[in-house]
Amino acid sequence: MTDEARADGGVDPGSFRALMSTFPSGVAVVTAADARGRPFGLTCSSVCSVSLVPPLLLVCVRNGSQTLSMISRGGVFGVNFLHARGREAAELFASSVPDRFRHIRWSHSMRALPYLPSHAHAVAECSVRAQVPGGDHTVLIGEVTSIARLAATPPLLHGMRQYVEWPDMRLAALEVTEPASGDTEGAMR
Repeated sequence: MTDEARADGGVDPGSFRALMSTFPSGVAVVTAADARGRPFGLTCSSVCSVSLVPPLLLVCVRNGSQTLSMISRGGVFGVNFLHARGREAAELFASSVPDRFRHIRWSHSMRALPYLPSHAHAVAECSVRAQVPGGDHTVLIGEVTSIARLAATPPLLHGMRQYVEWPDMRLAALEVTEPASGDTEGAMR
């Protein structure tokens, strides 16, 4: 085993990033909106379940991001779980492109949160239960208030600094939620 520790006992950020790239994870776009309904979002692979009762999940968002600011103000956020054809959204929302939502198809949910019906296989809407400082990120714990399953497609994964499709997905077990009456975009329930 090689030791990549610094003299002060810490680990170099580059070495830590390289280590974490060896642990593949799903890819999501976390979204929020301001008081006027203007959308904000970012790519996130730090998503996991916390509790079944109540249904809680967590996401880690970089401090200083506009999306984090909107989540803190509004107290709600969406998590768009990207499917294998969602790489375009993952790359767009990981970039510094201004006004990202002008470059992609999106809709508003019933709670006015932006979601990505062409790129996500499922979406969860959450109310913020806690915000915990975590270095250069903030850990947001959200209570899931609604879920929509949009497509029975394999999820997008990210690891070793590349996007890949889940290799052996059994799609029969996935249930697709029908759009709400009158909404052709698949509104959240």
